[in-house]
Amino acid sequence: MSHTSTNRVFRSVKRPISFLLILAAVCGVLAQPLVPGYAADGPISKRPEMITAEAEKAIERGLDYLARTQARDGSWRNKGGYGSYPTAMTALAGLALLAGGNTPVEGKYSDNVRRAVDFIIKQAHPANNGLIGNMAEEHVPMYGHGFSMLFLGEVYGMERDPDRQEKMKAVLEKAIKLTGQSQSAAGGWLYQPNSGGDEGSVTITQIQGLRSIRNAGIQVPKAIIEKACKYIEMSANPDGGIRYQAGGGGESRPPITAAAVAVMYNSGNYEHPVAKKALEYIKKLMKGQGNARVFGGHEFYSTLYTAQAMYLSSAENWKEYFPATRDHFVNTQAKEGSWTGDGVGETYGTAIGLLTLQLPYASLPILQR
Repeated sequence: MSHTSTNRVFRSVKRPISFLLILAAVCGVLAQPLVPGYAADGPISKRPEMITAEAEKAIERGLDYLARTQARDGSWRNKGGYGSYPTAMTALAGLALLAGGNTPVEGKYSDNVRRAVDFIIKQAHPANNGLIGNMAEEHVPMYGHGFSMLFLGEVYGMERDPDRQEKMKAVLEKAIKLTGQSQSAAGGWLYQPNSGGDEGSVTITQIQGLRSIRNAGIQVPKAIIEKACKYIEMSANPDGGIRYQAGGGGESRPPITAAAVAVMYNSGNYEHPVAKKALEYIKKLMKGQGNARVFGGHEFYSTLYTAQAMYLSSAENWKEYFPATRDHFVNTQAKEGSWTGDGVGETYGTAIGLLTLQLPYASLPILQR
């Protein structure tokens, strides 16, 4: 059995008991069970459906690449032409490790997860007023802030050390406040905190982060999330696609449309008319391109959310979508285990490649059907 299989122990993610008592979803829809299919009686006996031996080897190489390239301070920094973005990259890499069945206390890369958590916590400096990120290195810090909320929200219930959990909770509570005060009048967010502006891709990161935190049993003001969901609705075009911004019109953006579908599904809004039309918009585009693996440019960003949308929507959609995506990642992986990531950098590309390939393992609560 491979390293990936032996380290993927089906376990019950330990969320605080308060969550079991107040279980409620974003935008007023009841949340789904946190870890469907998990058991505490041992490792996975076989690979999930459509995970080939080649895909499993690619996952192993990717996880090993991330572990080898983590800095001593627990961070990852991009080496591409768009900046290093250590907070955003560390959160994404940490999520990829969690998706591989690793936690702060279990798994081959548990130490890497712990170090990533420690780095993210340190980025929440008191002078930042709740922002998770180093303004000197994060030129668009609200991305890193959103990804960090998602990472800490997912790992919070996996941590068994009460002191470390309390540190995470303190960071997340301040992060929620910063996100709330940075929300625009329309309900979205822009690249900088407290800017008053908004656009779709940053808004997606904030919604997904808040959803994860709320699932962890930490209170998130309902009004923030409801307003954000309304922003997505206001961004919908008649063709079903989602545009860059809610105000001012503009053409539909396929990658943002896929991301909008994913976060609406994260919220349990599978039957919402906007989600249904957006999903059909995506499927129509893909069929128009001969079931193309990606569309709309920004390959890795597009794949990150298109894969989530297809996986969460139905088993049928996933079976139609995943094989080509899986094989593409297997065939384009560098010998060292990385993916290039749209020129953003290997950390970004590798994290997204792993998050996509590992969706069938259902290790991240927020990305479970």
